[in-house]
Amino acid sequence: MKKTSLAVSLAVLSLSVSSVASAAEPEAAPASPHTFTGNVAAVSNYVFRGITQSGGDPAIQGGFDYSHASGLYAGTWASNVSWVTDNISTASNSYELDLYAGYKGSLPADFGYDLGVLTYIYPGSRTDGGTGLKPDSTEIYGALTYKWLTVKYSYSVTELFGWADTGTLTGKTKGSGYLDATLTYDMGNGVTLMGHAGHQKINGRSSASYSDYKIGVTKDIGFGVLGLAATSTDADGSCSAGQDYCWGIAPGKKTYNAGKSAFIVSFSKTL
Repeated sequence: MKKTSLAVSLAVLSLSVSSVASAAEPEAAPASPHTFTGNVAAVSNYVFRGITQSGGDPAIQGGFDYSHASGLYAGTWASNVSWVTDNISTASNSYELDLYAGYKGSLPADFGYDLGVLTYIYPGSRTDGGTGLKPDSTEIYGALTYKWLTVKYSYSVTELFGWADTGTLTGKTKGSGYLDATLTYDMGNGVTLMGHAGHQKINGRSSASYSDYKIGVTKDIGFGVLGLAATSTDADGSCSAGQDYCWGIAPGKKTYNAGKSAFIVSFSKTL
């Protein structure tokens, strides 16, 4: 009986000590639903939808992003550009500032979606003296994803990037659209392959509509990501005939084919 009583007493004491110790341990704080990240990149040529935005010269880029566990997100991004002053003699712009917000969600069978709005802003004196149009533009977009495939459509709710229609030259490019598909495949060991094809339709100016293509590879090297890509378009930039994508037409600027094929080297880092 004594041995039994002693065993019971020790068991009760052990349980009490364990309970006290457990009570003394602080509970883990719940994970925050808010996520903030930053990014910075250096590229040998800023190419957007197959068209150089920096005249073939290097660019420094970066931005900040906020996301919520519910799927809501917002962010801002900036890069130096030259195309505005290359084409508009009265402009003093030197960079692009993007503001965006949206909602991402998941669907059954590995599908997902992304809905949002994106505004491109080109600060400075930026009105085209010939048409009175500004390059500032706003698009709404919707994307459907499936594993490594993303299909996206962007629709302009303003005149698009200062393009004027071929008739009155006063605008009417609202309603332009960009449809693209992107494949991103993780090869392992930090290597990712990417393929992209898109078509930009300029409403009211069919001569400026074009298709673009891109293939690339990135490698995570620990302190950042190195990238190499090749881009090409069927945009008409023949400067001998002064076509739509012959840029650098402002006085004192050198003309160039903005949609010609290009190789791009990049280094990026998430902060």
